[in-house]
Amino acid sequence: QVQLVESGGGLVQAGGSLRLSCAASGFTFSDYGMGWFRQAPGKEREFVAAISWAGGGTYYADFVKGRFTISRDNAKNTVYLQMRTLEPEDTAVYYCAAVRDFVRDIREYKYWGQGTQVTVSS
Repeated sequence: QVQLVESGGGLVQAGGSLRLSCAASGFTFSDYGMGWFRQAPGKEREFVAAISWAGGGTYYADFVKGRFTISRDNAKNTVYLQMRTLEPEDTAVYYCAAVRDFVRDIREYKYWGQGTQVTVSS
């Protein structure tokens, strides 16, 4: 069956870095665009970044401000989110998701992981 398993979350001080990974299985990874989303307590889940199936195209949310980089390794069926200069406002559960397209719209994403917690202390 389809699985998306995120890892790499944790507690970090403001200004620090984390690299999230999402390992995919159960579908043809290279046929899918991949996205990262996040959900903070009491807030709606929001788009963070997306990457096209071959990795040639990327989208980022405005709040990323050049701090995050999405990438993928189709040989490893894995998508990454490198996060730098983290801020307390980045505290959230981060989810990866798969879409048979290359879009920002959360409603289009078909497969979802369970999420990994990122906590940024001030």
